[in-house]
Amino acid sequence: MYALDTGFVCHHRGWRELRRQDLGVLWEHFVLNELMARLQSRQVSYWRDKRGHEVDFVLAPHGAKPLAVECKWSAEEFEPGGLAAFRRQHPAGENFVVAQDVDRTFARTHGGLTVHFVGLEALASKIAGRAGKNGA
Repeated sequence: MYALDTGFVCHHRGWRELRRQDLGVLWEHFVLNELMARLQSRQVSYWRDKRGHEVDFVLAPHGAKPLAVECKWSAEEFEPGGLAAFRRQHPAGENFVVAQDVDRTFARTHGGLTVHFVGLEALASKIAGRAGKNGA
C-alpha cells in the first residue's frame, strides 16, 4: 500500500530517524506521487508473480507496450530478477530504473534485458511524452 505523504509513512512506521534502508521505501512513494501527478491518472499498476518477483510500477495504457519501472534509492542497488521475470511474461516494452543518484541517463544490458537508468525528471518526461502519444 502506498501513501503519497512521506511524512505520514514515517509516522505510521514509527520512524524518528531514517536509516539507509528506509530511503528506498520513501523513494517509491515519492516516485508514485510524481507519476500520478504527471499523468493525471491512477493507471499505475504493480506486478508480482507467485514466486515473489516484482516490479514496482507498470504503465500499460490500452494498446501500448507495458513500461516497467523499478525504484531504487541508488542505481547500484538494482537487481534484474523482477524485471526479467516480468519480461518473460510480457516481452515487449521498455524497462526503467529510476534512482535519485542518476544525473545522466544511461543503459545497461542484463542477460539480454536492456534497462534504462534515469533520474526522476527524465522518467517523468519520458512518461509525459508517452502519454501524449497514446492518449493516456
